[in-house]
Amino acid sequence: MHGAMFTPEVQLFTDGGCSGNPGPGGWAFVLRHVASGKEKEGVGAERETTNNRMEMTAVVRGLESLNRPTHVELITDSVYVGKGITEWLPKWKANGWRRREKGRWAEVKNEDLWRRLDELLGRHCVEFTHVRGHSGHPENERCDTLAVAAYQKYL
Repeated sequence: MHGAMFTPEVQLFTDGGCSGNPGPGGWAFVLRHVASGKEKEGVGAERETTNNRMEMTAVVRGLESLNRPTHVELITDSVYVGKGITEWLPKWKANGWRRREKGRWAEVKNEDLWRRLDELLGRHCVEFTHVRGHSGHPENERCDTLAVAAYQKYL
């Protein structure tokens, strides 16, 4: 469902990051109910992870925090998550969670998170909006700050 038909009930802003890649990482989301403006935040960290895993975890945790099927506008600076949702995921699924790499089959990186995200995308109606990272987008900056603060304990 795209375009004028789509009115999000909630906006999900997400970000994840690492100190080193791999290294200690953090993730954060801000979930905003559009009609009321009410917000909920989520944040977490892992001792040894990758940037892409943290970006994905933020999205998964944000969608998991919804109690019922919801129209969601997902707003993230992660091209990996965006392309994964819109382009790669349907192909990976059709190919038994494998991808083509240099003419042969390879495993999908972060398959556990992609499978969970796929389940959540089946439950919710999600439209993806890309924002440029560190471009002064207030919620994206807030998620970035929360994510970085979360992994400080592992540095």
